[in-house]
This record gives sequence, C-alpha cells and structure tokens, in this order.
Amino acid sequence: MDISVIENVLKKIRPTEEERAFVNGLMMELGEIAEETVEELGLEVKPYFVGSLAKDTYLAGDHDVDLFLAFPLETPPEELREKGLELGKAIAEKLDSHEVAYAEHPYVRASYKGVSVDLVPCYNVNSWRDVKTAVDRSILHTRWVNESIKGKNDEVRLLKRFLKGINTYGSEIYVRGFSGYLAEILVIKYGSFLDVLKKADFMLRQKIIDPENWLRKEPEIAMRTVKREVELDRPLIVLDPVDPRRNVAANLSWERYGVFYFNAMEFLEEPSTKFFFPEKAEAGDYLDELRRKGTHLVTLIFGKPDLIDDLLLPQLEKSARGLERALEREGFGVLGWNCGYSGDKAFIMLEVERVERPAVKIHPGPEFFTERGRDFYRKNERVWLRGKMLYAEKRVKENILDVISELLEKNQASLGKNLREAVKDADFLVDYVPSELEGEAYLFLSRKKEGLKV
Repeated sequence: MDISVIENVLKKIRPTEEERAFVNGLMMELGEIAEETVEELGLEVKPYFVGSLAKDTYLAGDHDVDLFLAFPLETPPEELREKGLELGKAIAEKLDSHEVAYAEHPYVRASYKGVSVDLVPCYNVNSWRDVKTAVDRSILHTRWVNESIKGKNDEVRLLKRFLKGINTYGSEIYVRGFSGYLAEILVIKYGSFLDVLKKADFMLRQKIIDPENWLRKEPEIAMRTVKREVELDRPLIVLDPVDPRRNVAANLSWERYGVFYFNAMEFLEEPSTKFFFPEKAEAGDYLDELRRKGTHLVTLIFGKPDLIDDLLLPQLEKSARGLERALEREGFGVLGWNCGYSGDKAFIMLEVERVERPAVKIHPGPEFFTERGRDFYRKNERVWLRGKMLYAEKRVKENILDVISELLEKNQASLGKNLREAVKDADFLVDYVPSELEGEAYLFLSRKKEGLKV
C-alpha cells in the first residue's frame, strides 16, 4: 500500500491548529450563551454538543454545530416542543440569524460567525431505555464514540472523505448511504480506514455487526431487531452500540453499498487521491447518448412544491417509479429513471425503448362458457378463442405522451402525495430538455451519475 496517498489526503482533511482553535472557541462561546439563556428562562436544561465537532471527527472546513438542549425525562412531550422551541429562539436571538426547521419536532437553525448551528430540544437520556424521541440517542452516540475511538479520529476522517468522494456518504432518505456515525462505528470496530475497506466483502457476508455484544446482553430485543432487518433485506445490520432496537445501517441501500464495495476493492488494488477528491465528470451531449443507444428520453417538468429535500426527493422518486411501472404495464420498456429539481422546477426523466406502440393490444379474457365469458363476448368487437379462453383486440393510444396523460388523468400511476396535481400539469418533452437540464440528462443517460464503471 502506497502510504503517501493517505498522507497527502490527511494533509487536506485534517483540521489545522488554527482551525481547531476557532472551532473550540466557537463551541465555548455557544455553550456559555446557551447556559446563560437557560438560566435567564429559569429552565432545568443541560446543553450538549453532539455530532462530528463534539467527537473530533469533522473534516477540515466542515464546522456545522449541533447543540442539543436536553430537558428532564419527566418533561411532557408538548412542553418539550413548546419550551424547546422557545429556548432555541432565545439562544438564536443572541447569534447572527435563525429560522425554525422541522424534524420529529421543531428546532432552530441559526448562524454564528459563518457557521450553521442547529439548536435541537431533546431528553436528557442516560440509557437506551430512556429514549423517547429519535434525536435523544445523539447524546449517547457522542458519549460512546468519545469513549471508544482511542485516537482513531483521523482514520474516521479518511473513511468519511472516501465515502464523500465516491458519493456514498449521508444516511438521508434521498442518499441512502453511510452516516457519519456508521463510519465511526466501522473504524472503531475494525481498527482503521484501510481495515474497513478490506472488510467490505466480509461485512456483507457476516451481515450482522454487533460492537457492544447486544446479542449476548439483550438477546431477545437484539434478535427482534435482526429479524426485522433481515426481512427488510438490508445489506448490513449494525446494532447501535447504544440501543439494541436500532440498526445504524437501516437507511443504507444495496446500490450505495455496492458502489462502496467496488471502490474499496479498486482503491486497495491501486490507491489514488481520485477516490477522495474525484474530478468533476466531463460534460457530454445527451443527444449523442440517445443516438448511440437508439433509445428515447421522456422528461416531465413541473413546478417544484415548497417542500424540504427530505420530503420532496423521496416523493419525486416514488413518482418516477410509479410512472415506470405504469408504462411497463402499457408495453413501453423503461430502461431507467432520474429525478430532481433545478431552481423552481422539478423534473422526472424516463429513458424508454420506444415512444410509439401499435394501435391495438391483445386483451385476454375469461373462459368462454362462464357468465364473465358471455359478458366479455358482448362487450368486445373482435373476439377469438385459444382453447377455452377468450381474447379480444383493445384499441389503445399509440404515442407515449398520450399514454402518460391518460395514466395521470385516470390516476393509474402511483405518485408522491404532494406531487399529484403538479405532475398532472407537467410539460412533456421527448428527446429534448431545456439548456439547464442538458448536463443532468447526459449524466443520467451515460450512467455517469450513479455508475460504477462508465
């Protein structure tokens, strides 16, 4: 292994002493402001820093702060929401700017000295048995990592940067990759960045990773988690070191793990900084791709609903899949789909084998000697028999755009719940996209957007 590659990457991703001093000073100031505000409001709340800054696993230049405001366990949920938001706003008033954001419950997203600061209410938990909301575990996660990392902070940085470079970092539902916490667990479990890469095949075959031996300490609960995740066909089951009920890799998709799998193999064979800092994909002509393959591109463009990415992108994906299934039923082979947004417009792209089909399709019917058979015979004009089964010709729309319009009009394509009306009003384009989507269309059609080997 050429260790110089890793040393060169570390020089770029390890925070400098000056940067560390800035981060530490920033956290100290924010902690003092939070404690002062808690006292002013007469609340019994303990501020905790969580996330990569608190664990010292952050990458150079990435300084987002997660400051959790931990309320006593006996606080009623409604009071947590109300007082938590009030406290978050009061702290944010002393910073540079802020806005209210929403997850399981509202929190405040502020800015201070050019750094994003999330002020999140939670419960002050000491054990997984105390956890009441999804964010409560973050305190336990930070504590576990700091107790377990034993100087492997730079190894975590290398793995995070590698995952970012190969586009597999982030557990958000629209990414479905490795979370930062999962990266930390893997390094702590296997010892180093390189050891995690070497275990890419082993982890997949072992399936279950249990750093805190929950299968021995809490077998009933842990096995329930394993059984659930096996049934859901997850690529990895990583029992959360602080909670046997949770699979840390629950959002990791097979596609994202596959990309990691092959890139890990290639890096070990031929190390290069390109895995950490890939060159921007070269622009190409999407029309050349269509000519090369002899396929067609159908694009729906519509107004982007005012939704955060966590809500919008999964609904766009659901809509794209719904259109794919509906078109397949109608005889139009779909080779792939792509979706997203640009400015105030959202889009769905479908690569299809053809845009025209015959004017009729064969409609299979029931057995001729049944009541349904006699009814089928009466309702259809051209009817024939194959054995005892009836068949008829059914006239259909020939052009794919007419077919999509009919599918949408009759609600015969499954769409995201907030997108149905917007998609119905979409503009349809065939083998053409506006200039702002040309690059997106090329990356999609060339498979360079999600490709392994292109």
